[in-house]
Amino acid sequence: MITCSEAWLEPELMDVVRLFAGAETLEIGHAAKYGGGVFCNAITLGGETFDFCEKETFSSPLEEKSFVKRFAKLALYKVLSSYYQKELPWGSLTGIRPTRLAYQQIGKTGEFLSLFGKLGVSAENSALVGRVIEGQKGIYERKDGNVDLFVSLPFCPTKCIYCSFITAPIAQTKKYMPAYLAALKEELGAAKPLIGNLRSVYIGGGTPFALEAEELESVLKAVVPLRENGCEFTVEAGRPDTFTEEKLELCKRYGVTRVCINAQSFSDKTLEAIGRKHTAEQVAEAFRMAQPYGFDVNCDLIAGLTGESLEEFRASIDRAVELSPENITVHTLCLKKGAKLKEETILLPDGLLSDMIAYSREALTAAGYEPYYLYRQKYMAGAHENVGWTKKGKACVYNVDVMEETCDNLAVGANAITKKLFLKESRIERYGSPKDIPTYLEKVEKIIEEKTKLWEK
Repeated sequence: MITCSEAWLEPELMDVVRLFAGAETLEIGHAAKYGGGVFCNAITLGGETFDFCEKETFSSPLEEKSFVKRFAKLALYKVLSSYYQKELPWGSLTGIRPTRLAYQQIGKTGEFLSLFGKLGVSAENSALVGRVIEGQKGIYERKDGNVDLFVSLPFCPTKCIYCSFITAPIAQTKKYMPAYLAALKEELGAAKPLIGNLRSVYIGGGTPFALEAEELESVLKAVVPLRENGCEFTVEAGRPDTFTEEKLELCKRYGVTRVCINAQSFSDKTLEAIGRKHTAEQVAEAFRMAQPYGFDVNCDLIAGLTGESLEEFRASIDRAVELSPENITVHTLCLKKGAKLKEETILLPDGLLSDMIAYSREALTAAGYEPYYLYRQKYMAGAHENVGWTKKGKACVYNVDVMEETCDNLAVGANAITKKLFLKESRIERYGSPKDIPTYLEKVEKIIEEKTKLWEK
């Protein structure tokens, strides 16, 4: 546990503590003193006190608070890194979006590498951030009126053991489908007057292809009037055992430009272990089914799945490259509360994760892919990251916009998070719809009303 002189810093410092396995059992003390641009932190551990002071200029109270957090976390990271004799790939950075800090620093000084080095970020990861920023050129845009539309279909054939979303097998939730689709169409109708410059539409889940063809068609048809400018249109088709020619034809008919095939692994043993009811060959078959329709294809893989060896992960990367989707995202396993994998405390191949990540970067770069978005999560195995890789000119606009929070995100459906950006004030307001379907259905009228008020601010 950690005791802080200022209570508001405790959650920030606990994020650093959680980076080191076993550190949550340590007795750690923290005291801060700052003024006149000097930020001092004293960390107590094992009866010893370690003092750190940094000097920095700031232009606003908000920036000063940011420096207080940054240097407190850096001080604690240095102590724990020395205590465990271990350096982490992202150093003291715990935020979800390392690229955001990089963009901010570029705006101030023209470069970010010196700051990232100071914070303990590895040279490889600093270079990765630079490549991501380069990959976002032509897409990254902060402009009033820009908006993305997200449509939530929280239905899955089964629940994977690493998943923390509030989903149940569709056999248990299908009874809500008629009412859910009606509510979704009502939300989409109310959303039309709120949409300015629509940059992308993303239908996600869950597993949208878990719906029957006529159910999926009703959603696609409701989106069409909102997408008059022909912008990017993605359907997270999801698991290959839900693919049919009919659903792919519907997507093509209603203007979908991109589909996601969530492979996660090309090892049959791993797929069975994580609760998937399909084989690696069915993943490949989904690629073959989608190919004639001309969609751009996104494919997801996960490093660190239960019991998977380095050789098996390497084979999955190689197979994905062979199938040649436009985007390949390599996730690091994240053990969130509510995931069966976390509840069962299944041990991860922790020592292999760095090698897995290193191989993915090497192999994808060699195959002509470039990183274009990057984000991190709490409780990520090995303190690594998730990286989206793209072929030249094939980056997914929605992924850039959402990960960088550069424009409004109007989200409809259960467990959908709407974000409204106020660029001049440098702030974001969020509106979260209820996670469970029955509560969402009860409150849909209120949800529409409250989101409309948010947009009118």
